[in-house]
Amino acid sequence: MPPKRTSTSAAPAMTQAAIRQLVADSIAAALEAQAATMASTDNPNRNTGPRETPIARKCTYKEFMSCQPFYFNGTEGAVGLIHWFERTESVFSRSNCTEDCKVKFATGTLTEDALSWWNSYAKPIGIEQADKIAWTELKRLLTNKYCPRTEVKKMEDEFYNLVVKGNDLKTYARRFQELAVLCPNMVPNTEKLMEAFIGGLPRSIEGNVTASKPQTLEEAITITQRLMDQVTKHDAEQGTNDHKRKFDDRRNNNNTTPNNNDNNYPNNS
Repeated sequence: MPPKRTSTSAAPAMTQAAIRQLVADSIAAALEAQAATMASTDNPNRNTGPRETPIARKCTYKEFMSCQPFYFNGTEGAVGLIHWFERTESVFSRSNCTEDCKVKFATGTLTEDALSWWNSYAKPIGIEQADKIAWTELKRLLTNKYCPRTEVKKMEDEFYNLVVKGNDLKTYARRFQELAVLCPNMVPNTEKLMEAFIGGLPRSIEGNVTASKPQTLEEAITITQRLMDQVTKHDAEQGTNDHKRKFDDRRNNNNTTPNNNDNNYPNNS
């Protein structure tokens, strides 16, 4: 008998499945490389260098003024100053004004006494240095100048006693927001702000607004308006029902009242 053939290698033989998988992977890699090469060759405008991050374009003073900011001359009082703050910040947003340009552009809308105040502030340090202060710092300086402590005290007293008159929630909410800005120490956080706002609401809805747990002033105003509308509708329906009930009572009373005029005629029976 011929001798048995023995293997001369210790390495295990690859299976047919492994060979097929190896060939498939090699073909797939080759196709991907070819596709990438063709795409690069067919694009004459390809940029082989590093990508550059686009730089945001700065707002110009002309663009800022085209958004129609308010002017402030220093005689409008605390409320006028707040309106100027709000309008200026709205223009900042619409014109995409960068932080380093806010004070420079905003002070361009100061006139008369307010402009004189700004010039006296900027002169000792130079206008370029003055323009570099933060917008929040300019707001603080203007508030200290045009909202003296005596006036702030009056506004704090008004804020403390502010309540909704009748059903005029709009007037109450607008004045509340103004005073909240002018008297920040009275509402140092959102919780105190909610307490102060709800405290001025009619007792009939105060508890319901509190139970709704509004997270922002806007949400509290929306909830309050909805509840006040419901109360107004209920009162109107109740008034209509009361009027109808009184009318029905009078009509029933008239139908049961004897006709006294019949006693004026003799009985001919």
